[in-house]
Amino acid sequence: MSDLFVKICGLRTGRDVDAAVEAGADAVGFVFAESPRTVDTETARRLGERVPEHVLTVGVFRGQPVEEVLRLTRESGIRAVQFHGDEGREYYRALRAPGRTLIRATSAGETPVRCGELTEDMLLLDAPDPGSGTPWNWASPRFTAPTGRWLLAGGLHPENVRQAVEATGAWGVDVSSGVESARGVKSERLIRAFVAAARR
Repeated sequence: MSDLFVKICGLRTGRDVDAAVEAGADAVGFVFAESPRTVDTETARRLGERVPEHVLTVGVFRGQPVEEVLRLTRESGIRAVQFHGDEGREYYRALRAPGRTLIRATSAGETPVRCGELTEDMLLLDAPDPGSGTPWNWASPRFTAPTGRWLLAGGLHPENVRQAVEATGAWGVDVSSGVESARGVKSERLIRAFVAAARR
């Protein structure tokens, strides 16, 4: 079994969460930013209670005031915060707490990036249009893989995830729309297939 880190994001139901955990995901994501996959704090807390301690619960935020992020994080009980906007260093300072993991998401480009530039614990490299399910050219010879603990995202699905990992050397992968049967609706079958393919 590969030690590749796998995150399944945009979960909204107990069935979704159970499928991800049973498939062997290392992290499950709950979206608090505006999206077809948005959940409230009560739902995120209830779903998080289904998740064993070894699986990381992640809240996804984008362009929200730091006070709101702090409140939603506290009320939902999530153990990791993922910033998907242009949040500055002050967000990372404010959210840093014992036992909490901070993830910085950024769009892929030709300029090399490094995990830890804003004191984050993990870096997520996404497509230019996050959440769209649109692949980006991770196989380009111009692409320089980040250093440190970084997750590949953007247009991944069970049929291409292994190729993407082998092409980039990613430490981990993150998927949302690539395991959906319709926009915002997760498929248990695709979740299981994705995790199995990623670790093949």
